[in-house]
Amino acid sequence: MAIVGDITHSRVARSNIHCLSRLGAKVRVGGPSTVIPDGIEKLGCTVATSLREALTDADAVMALRIQNERIADARLPGARDYARTWGLNARTLEMLPKDALVLHPGPVNRGVELTNEVLESPRSLVMDQVDSGVAVRMAVLALCLRAEVSA
Repeated sequence: MAIVGDITHSRVARSNIHCLSRLGAKVRVGGPSTVIPDGIEKLGCTVATSLREALTDADAVMALRIQNERIADARLPGARDYARTWGLNARTLEMLPKDALVLHPGPVNRGVELTNEVLESPRSLVMDQVDSGVAVRMAVLALCLRAEVSA
């Protein structure tokens, strides 16, 4: 599994590294070096220094949302530069195995993390992932509220 983007500011990255590693997946993270936290490998992943390295042999790639408020941060390149070096498009999809899937927790900055072509491709599970994420969070909240009420 490859997770690419702003790893430093992403709760999604950390929770997925923990979960996927415990389930036996090999997790590789990548993004601009300024948003890869020191010591992230301790969570059970490896670090890729290029998009090609991140995507090589991955069964799936999860692109993370670049938060617009962080684009002005000196640690991140501008949106155009980010899209050119770390964004997923038709050309970069060719770096993945043919049956690899594309994920993104949403919301997507179209043209930055993913092009429309990638987002709407048969390999993209982004809309299913977003829909399922909402349902799972609702179920967890309902369980937590019931537990608190009955306690």
